Amino acid sequence: MVLFVGLGNPGPRYAGNRHNIGFMAVDAIARRHCAGPWRRRFQGETAEGAIGGRRVLFLKPQTYMNESGRSVAEAVRFYKMPLADVVVFYDELDLPPGKLRVKVGGGNAGHNGLRSISAHVGNDYRRVRFGIGHPGAKELVQQYVLSDFAKSERGWVDAICDIVAEHAELLARGEDATFQNRVHLAMEARGFAAPAAKGAKRAGNDGSAP
Repeated sequence: MVLFVGLGNPGPRYAGNRHNIGFMAVDAIARRHCAGPWRRRFQGETAEGAIGGRRVLFLKPQTYMNESGRSVAEAVRFYKMPLADVVVFYDELDLPPGKLRVKVGGGNAGHNGLRSISAHVGNDYRRVRFGIGHPGAKELVQQYVLSDFAKSERGWVDAICDIVAEHAELLARGEDATFQNRVHLAMEARGFAAPAAKGAKRAGNDGSAP
């Protein structure tokens, strides 16, 4: 079994937030691959499906971002999953909007959801990072990530979620590099090539957002 975890905050108040792009991506994958029905389990919402011949458990923690690890840990321990089979989808401030990167382990860049997961299960899970850009100053981060995507951003948000869902079989099979490349090429083909990052790398999420 593979665990696809989308990070976000529960409830309609947060549904369109930049911080919730992990939820959006997992929802898109589950819809495309006819997973379901969703039900309450592991302190989250879960659904099951099959992608590329592998059984996939979709999980959206309902503990709020800061406590995402509690939900993920319950699922991991119940199924005795190796961390190589855990894939976490989340927002990344230090990537330009519309850019996607996949990696295993590494630092948490101040992201509270990752910090919580690493504290509960360890650090060596797979990560799908969705660039949302940076507001320009550390003190603006919380308001930025907890604000909805602007209308002008919805095109690339919908496109990348759709493309990720289309190529999710590669993730399920562990072909992360191929998945990342396919998403990049498909975004370019749709006219959503990410802009180059401007200036020096700025500080990540300061940890204040829930």
